[in-house]
Amino acid sequence: MSTSPVTLMVARRVERGRYLDFNRWLNEGRELAADFAGYLGSGVLAPPAGDDEYQIIFRFSSSDTLAAWEHSASRHAWLARGKGLYEAPHEHRATGLDAWFQTGSGAPPRWKQAVAVWLAFFPVSLLFQWIFGGALEDWALVPRVVVSTMMLTPVMVCVFIPLSMRLLAPWLQGRWSPLDVLARWRQAHRS
Repeated sequence: MSTSPVTLMVARRVERGRYLDFNRWLNEGRELAADFAGYLGSGVLAPPAGDDEYQIIFRFSSSDTLAAWEHSASRHAWLARGKGLYEAPHEHRATGLDAWFQTGSGAPPRWKQAVAVWLAFFPVSLLFQWIFGGALEDWALVPRVVVSTMMLTPVMVCVFIPLSMRLLAPWLQGRWSPLDVLARWRQAHRS
């Protein structure tokens, strides 16, 4: 089982006319999950106008703590109380880097993930070397790399990679392409 945090994403389509009941039921489930060991948080993404599919996110400290909640009698009773409020849900679990890239339509291709991480990592690495490179240049290779990775990894994981994912989301999800921009520019400058 995984010892890193696990995110459970559930998509549920609300039955017509049951939105208030669904929201009350959903809040009850979030409160229930909060009582379990390993619970890190949850969130709800409301559907856009004209849609009825809610995205519900639960995060636990490990796959073991998520499984304890998923298989609990109280969760099963909560799910039974929700019958008739939504259609059959779609579930997805993500750990580690997969959680950063997961969208409603699945993860983007690995090459896009690599580009997004590199675009976050390169400028921060360059800035680190510019600021601290002189102080570390006389150090042996291994200690220099240990110090730089110990300093950069938390900053990258907590700030810059999530920021990169947010800024690049349209491209990662296939809703935007540099070729589209080039085609629009060419069309605008033809006359």
